[in-house]
Amino acid sequence: MTSQTQNAFRALADPTRRDIVHILARQDMTIAQLTNQFDMTRAAVKKHLTVLSDGGLITVETRGRERINRLEPMGMAPVLDWFSYFDQFWDDRLANLKEAIERKAK
Repeated sequence: MTSQTQNAFRALADPTRRDIVHILARQDMTIAQLTNQFDMTRAAVKKHLTVLSDGGLITVETRGRERINRLEPMGMAPVLDWFSYFDQFWDDRLANLKEAIERKAK
């Protein structure tokens, strides 16, 4: 597993960060706007955003004094790639099982 994949999984491991990802999927927000969505300090939200950024799941754009947090859809690619391996694994296993059952039924 690459470090990029590990960082993405680490970022998604926390329920608050998953909630932040869902919120940012609907709308870009500043730290202040995100802080209003949670019962935690601005510093705590900032730490979550840093982990999400390190995981490649969000990008941060500075506009004047504001930092706009935006979902980075391609940041999910390493996670999806990792899961797709197991998706293919189970597809192959189930296809083999189906063939075995059909052979036995004849």
